[in-house]
Amino acid sequence: MLATLYRISDFLWGWPLIIIIVAVSLTFSFRLHFIQFTKLGWILKNTLFKMFDRRTEGEGNLTPFQAAATALSATIGVGNIAGVGMAIGLGGPGAVFWMWVVALFAMINKYAEIVLGLTYRIKDPETGIYRGGGMYYITRGLGLQWKWLAFIFAIMFAFMFFVFGFVQSNTLALTLQSSFGLPTLAGGILIAVLAGLVIIGGVKRIGEVAEKVVPFMAFFYALGALVIILMNAGRIPEVFGQIFRDAFTGAAAAGGFAGSTAMLAIRHGFARGIFSNEGGMGSAPVAHSTATVNHPVRQGIWGVFEVFLDTIVVCSATALVIMFTGALPSGLLGVELTKHAFNTGLPVVGNIIVTVGILLFAYTTALTNEFYCETGIAYALGNKAAVVIRYLYIIGLVYGAVGGLQHIWGLADFFMAIVVIINLLVIFSLRRKVWEATYDFFWRAPDEPSQLKWSGTLLE
Repeated sequence: MLATLYRISDFLWGWPLIIIIVAVSLTFSFRLHFIQFTKLGWILKNTLFKMFDRRTEGEGNLTPFQAAATALSATIGVGNIAGVGMAIGLGGPGAVFWMWVVALFAMINKYAEIVLGLTYRIKDPETGIYRGGGMYYITRGLGLQWKWLAFIFAIMFAFMFFVFGFVQSNTLALTLQSSFGLPTLAGGILIAVLAGLVIIGGVKRIGEVAEKVVPFMAFFYALGALVIILMNAGRIPEVFGQIFRDAFTGAAAAGGFAGSTAMLAIRHGFARGIFSNEGGMGSAPVAHSTATVNHPVRQGIWGVFEVFLDTIVVCSATALVIMFTGALPSGLLGVELTKHAFNTGLPVVGNIIVTVGILLFAYTTALTNEFYCETGIAYALGNKAAVVIRYLYIIGLVYGAVGGLQHIWGLADFFMAIVVIINLLVIFSLRRKVWEATYDFFWRAPDEPSQLKWSGTLLE
């Protein structure tokens, strides 16, 4: 059964998903005048440089940055450390190039889905939590005749993030074992307890923790990587040449590295890139829909920033450290490859950077993954089931800690492929609503865009 799922996953992450991701992205990019590039300066000014601005206007549960930090805590996670190590270990240096490519596409897709998430969100009358995401813009955007698809999406979405919780706890437990000698079962129990203390408090508790931890962990990790890169600056032409060359020709076997084809580079670059930045996955709208804003585009621009920070900055930092330190021939995979690379570049200190990075990244990602899982279950089965899933998820973290790495990644890839395909086809079907909101925000009036309010939004 699992072997069949893996074969389906490998097929979907080949040409089918590449074609869908590229087609949807190019459609949005051309129609929206490539705002992910042409307005990148303005976007960074109103995201990066306003991260701690607590002023709000509109209705929601979290401040715009708390909502973005919650999404970022899922975006900047194990995918940036273990995922990149897995991509390069299996797909070779060329996978880095395809991670960059998918990031350029994912920017506009993530922007579009967040805009739709805010446009079609609802306020849960029982909990007071603002709910949004693929299941909501399917029924409210496409119509009630598509409720069956929303149900399937919600269930698959919930299962996907349940499995993603396994990925986080597995990586975290392996790090605790290799760094401190803690048995994986004990590590899993520790992770479950620490995560449970926050998860049981609900989305506001998750947002408060993410707001404090995310900026620190991203800066700490990227700074360590930058030091290693600068120490090896003389190898920049060689490393970048290898990345671009192997992206189209594949990589020959070297040392313990088994080599790869160009198709393997594309497959792992795209899969790990999407796993890391979550662009087009339909997850970010769940977190962003809780934001207190008065225009969907005002929150949508955070999607562009998230992909930029996650893939172009943090994932690239990991990939370049692996390449600059010559760690790839070791034959290691995932977090072990990344740890070996950092420890080679900065003995002792590098190990601390990766260990602390994994502890923070995996922990905060596990928190947000639960909220995503809970949202899918709440839509499909109701709020009572959503409360139950909190406790099942916490128990699942223990199971994930002792599971096999490749077994867990294989399941994650399968669920992710199905969810991404449904979500991208839906946001493509609702593209006109994204165009209307974007035009209204950026081009309706000559005023500064941040001053606009959209009367067409369906914020309730």
